[in-house]
Amino acid sequence: MANITVTTDNFAEVTNGDVPILVDFWAEWCGPCRMVAPILDDIASEHPDKIRIGKLNVDEQPALAAQHDVMSIPTMILFHEGKEQRRIVGARPKHAMEAELSQFL
Repeated sequence: MANITVTTDNFAEVTNGDVPILVDFWAEWCGPCRMVAPILDDIASEHPDKIRIGKLNVDEQPALAAQHDVMSIPTMILFHEGKEQRRIVGARPKHAMEAELSQFL
């Protein structure tokens, strides 16, 4: 399943859907962000009807990161029907990520 690139142009559209989307606030230079990316891909591919993954590059979209009070990366925010439902800050192993997201999977 392909990740959705999130920008100011499509943010409202992708976060207002019926299927929850976990927006990963990341940057190319961020080592922990690169560690978490395959875990998010696994979760999305194992639960394709229940969750989507969006990638928001904070270097390219600094206003969106600031608007959502992202102070460190990786920060992952789960949106459902336009509202923030869960916030996960920092890299976590897969089992911890699944535990954080369990009510949505």
